[in-house]
Amino acid sequence: MRTLEAKSHEHPGTTSAAFLKKTEAGKETVYPESDGKPMADNTEQYKWIVLIKENLETMFDSSPDVFVAADLLWYPVEGDRKISAAPDVMVAFGRPKGRRGSYIQCREEDIPPQVVFEILSPSNTEKEMREKFDFYDKYGVSEYYLYDPGRVTFSGWIRAGKRLRPVKDVRRWRSPELETTFKLKKTGLSIYDPSGQKFTTFSAVSRKAEKAESERELEKQRADKERQRADKEQLRADKEQSGRELEKQRAEKEKQRAEKEKQRAEKEKQRADKEKQRADMLAAKLKSLGITEG
Repeated sequence: MRTLEAKSHEHPGTTSAAFLKKTEAGKETVYPESDGKPMADNTEQYKWIVLIKENLETMFDSSPDVFVAADLLWYPVEGDRKISAAPDVMVAFGRPKGRRGSYIQCREEDIPPQVVFEILSPSNTEKEMREKFDFYDKYGVSEYYLYDPGRVTFSGWIRAGKRLRPVKDVRRWRSPELETTFKLKKTGLSIYDPSGQKFTTFSAVSRKAEKAESERELEKQRADKERQRADKEQLRADKEQSGRELEKQRAEKEKQRAEKEKQRAEKEKQRADKEKQRADMLAAKLKSLGITEG
């Protein structure tokens, strides 16, 4: 909620809580930083203001020359503190980011906010909204969007020449300045950034991030279990391979032992054969000498 208390801020070329401008009469013009009105009348209006403002800031985070603000007093006429408006959300292209107590156009290279959003609340009157439209039309807003979350109605105007003209089919509309897409359904308004990502609350983003982190942790645990299972399987396979290798070595040794036994038997046979041949030769010689075994 706005208060009448001055706020400190930082902005190129300023040193006080409010921008000062000397008039021709030599007097200083103090531009108030509050109109004493609340930022929003209800939680739904506040939700939409924050949703649009925060998502636009995120969208233009890497663009140093895009300024996004919510409920900031805009003074379009130099030296006139009575002419002002506080759009629910405004975007100024070509202006640096930074803290401001108010948007004083003469201190912003005379660049007005190009895009303005208003979120309708039950307390807004037709007269008030006509005055807002006339203000934005007169002081150079390029695109003006009005959303009523209660009645689920959405309207848009785009500058053609010197006037804001209504967008004919705003239910599926792409903003020329923001490159965002608006889609209106019975359930409400949806806004999508240039990449097609839907504007969402930061609590939803946080929940989504937490869910993604939880899923990553579960996936890590599954991967760890799978790796442990694979390690156990490899260990079992290694043991089986080792067993087969040992069995192969044992069989090889047995084969070598059998081969040696065969060689030994062969030698023994050869020795027996030689012994028999020797005995046969001796017997034949004795017989030739007439000697017989008695």
